[in-house]
Amino acid sequence: MKTARIILLSVFFSIFLVVTWLFAGSATAQQLDGPFLIESFPVAGGASGLAFDGANIWTLDVDNSTVTKLRASDGVILGTFPVGLGPSGIVFDGANIWVCNAYSDNLTKLRASDGTLLDTFDVRRNPLFLAWDGANIWVTIASQNAVTKLRGSDGRVLGNFAVGNDPHGILFEGTNIWVANSLDGTVNKLRASDGTLLDTVPVGTFPVGLAFDGAKIWVTNANSNDVTAVRASDGMVRGTFPVGMEPVGIAFDGENIWVTAAKYDSVKVLRAKNGASRGSLVVDKSPNAALFDGTSIWVAASGAVDKITRTTQ
Repeated sequence: MKTARIILLSVFFSIFLVVTWLFAGSATAQQLDGPFLIESFPVAGGASGLAFDGANIWTLDVDNSTVTKLRASDGVILGTFPVGLGPSGIVFDGANIWVCNAYSDNLTKLRASDGTLLDTFDVRRNPLFLAWDGANIWVTIASQNAVTKLRGSDGRVLGNFAVGNDPHGILFEGTNIWVANSLDGTVNKLRASDGTLLDTVPVGTFPVGLAFDGAKIWVTNANSNDVTAVRASDGMVRGTFPVGMEPVGIAFDGENIWVTAAKYDSVKVLRAKNGASRGSLVVDKSPNAALFDGTSIWVAASGAVDKITRTTQ
C-alpha cells in the first residue's frame, strides 16, 4: 500500500502552509516551488541505496540481503531478488543491475528485465559503493583504501588504484572517477581511462555521497552537516553549505541539489548554481539515499521508498 500527500508551497511567503493528506501522514516545506506530491511505498526491511533502470527503481534491503524492484510509475513491487550479504551499493549499466555486497566481498550482477542472477564476482575485502563509466564497473574497497575497476562485460579486474582513507561514495562524471574518502575528509579525482590520480581536494568531515550537476561535484559531509561544491574541471572548492544533520544521500534534478538529512527525517534542497537554500521536505524515517529519475526525486528510508514529484496544482 502506498501513502501520498500533497504539499502546497508558496514562493512569496516564508510560512508553512497546510498539508493535505490523501491517505495518512504529513510533511512540511518552506520556500520551495511547488506544489509537490510525496508518495511513500513500503518495502520489506529497510531501503538503502537506489538505482534507476529507465523504468523501474531498485533498492537494497541490507538486513535480508535482497534487492527490490519497484515500477517507477506507481511504486508497485515487481520482484525481490537475493544477493550477497550486506548489500551496500547499487548501479545500473544499461542492461543489468550490479550490487556491491560488503560482507560477502563480492559483486552480484542481475539482469534488469527479470532479476535473473547472471554472475557473481569476487573482489577485495569490504567493497562498499559502485559507479558505471559506460564500459566498466568501479567499486570502492574501504579496507584497502583503493578502488577496483572491472570490465562490465565479464567482470574481469582491470586494475586496483590507491585512493584516500576509507573510500565510500564514487561517481563518474563523463571523463573522470571521483571518490569520497571518509576518514581523510577529501575527494580524489581519477582518470577513468587508466586510474591515474589527477587531484585530491579537501572537503568536509566524513564525506560520503557524491552528485554531479554538469560542472560541479557535490559532496555530502556526514559529520560536519554540510555539503561542499567542487568545480570538476580544476578541483576548486566553490562553496560549503549547511544542511540537516547527517547528510548522506544526494541527487541533482537539473536545477537543484537534493540532500538527505537522516537525523531530521527530511531532504534539504539547494539551488545548484549558488548553493542557496530552497527549503526542505519531511520524508520517511532515516533517509539515506536520493536519486532523480528525470521526473521525480526518490528517497530511500527506513522501511519505505519515497517519491517526490512536482505537480501542476
